[in-house]
Amino acid sequence: MTGVGRVSDPRSQVVITRFECPSLWRLLVILAKHYRLKKEIRRVAEGYLGGTVLVQWKQRTLLSFSLWRSLDSIYDMGHSNGHIEASRVPARLGVATSCGIYAYSGDWRQVMFGVPVAANEPLFATGETRIQTDRSPL
Repeated sequence: MTGVGRVSDPRSQVVITRFECPSLWRLLVILAKHYRLKKEIRRVAEGYLGGTVLVQWKQRTLLSFSLWRSLDSIYDMGHSNGHIEASRVPARLGVATSCGIYAYSGDWRQVMFGVPVAANEPLFATGETRIQTDRSPL
């Protein structure tokens, strides 16, 4: 990938990946791959905090949610040969995918109501030192 730089963000991140499967069998294949890879991702990606899936059986859709210490830690998935290989499976199975990465925006009181409060990211213990960014609420 020439011309593409690595983005860095010290805030915690949530990754949501959507898999729209044309059949129940394909949904089960994607679900099984997720459960098999979880242990390897935990081993190779130090900043991986955990994850879960939501299966919408009638729609044959799987939503994968994962929590990460920072954007930099998400790049560690590239150290997982299993994840690299598994990332090719949906296209081979005709499974449509989309993915988004969502950064911590601040304390809910600040974001929702503009109340000036010290932000404490919920993915970290109270008082844990984190790099704060100067971001105004939406």
